[in-house]
Amino acid sequence: MAEVKKLDAPKTAATEPEDELAGSEAPLLDHLIELRKRLIRSLIVLFGLLIVCFIFAAQIFDILLQPYRSVVPNPEELELIYTAPQEFFFTQLSLAFFGALFLGFPYLATQIYMFVAPGLYKHERKAFVPYLVATPFFFLLGACAVYFAVLPMAMGFFQAMQTDEISMLVRVSEYLGLAMTLIIAFGICFQLPVVLTLLAQIELVTSDQLKKGRRYAIVAILAAAAFITPPDPISQIGLATPVYLLYELSIWAVRWIEKRRAAKEAAEAAKLQS
Repeated sequence: MAEVKKLDAPKTAATEPEDELAGSEAPLLDHLIELRKRLIRSLIVLFGLLIVCFIFAAQIFDILLQPYRSVVPNPEELELIYTAPQEFFFTQLSLAFFGALFLGFPYLATQIYMFVAPGLYKHERKAFVPYLVATPFFFLLGACAVYFAVLPMAMGFFQAMQTDEISMLVRVSEYLGLAMTLIIAFGICFQLPVVLTLLAQIELVTSDQLKKGRRYAIVAILAAAAFITPPDPISQIGLATPVYLLYELSIWAVRWIEKRRAAKEAAEAAKLQS
């Protein structure tokens, strides 16, 4: 019987670059070694930033105090208190840790990308890079919304509740806890366009689904704002309003992705027909 040889299908220039992985299939041990290397680098950077931020904790505290100072009638007379001997030290330590995470987030995100990039195809890596840039941008946008709008309005609301007999003495740990909680909450919630457009890229959501789910999105946004912000209406409304606007922006971005995908598929179909 004649031997039949199986011929491999020729690789075309159009498909080979798209299917090419950045790295070869490495054994599990190599992946664990690479993960350990990335973690050690990240911890070293975070520890270095923690020391630097602790040295400049007074300056960072003064920056975070500015929204409260801007709503006080006499900023020169503003004073905060602490009621335990160790309270201010641990407040400075938590402030340094917060500053280290805030400043080190771009480096951490880069290390995560460099770890997963060898397992991605070329077109997947190109699609992932914009999200690597958009994530810290939207987090910074949320932090700015807290710093310049929400926190001054909230502190002004609390300041206006004082009477002749009752005055507000603010503990330093509670004020900084409020400021850091709001910054983290807004930074996370402002990732909504990033998450929804990423889901649209992998065709898990569509613009029509997002339009039909507006009423459910409003309820979910209000519930999330009530859960992750302090129990005052200023903070909750201040978070819910921009997040809903970002939801509408996400619908526009998802629609743009769908149009772009449809144009690409039409171009490929026309190329095959020709």
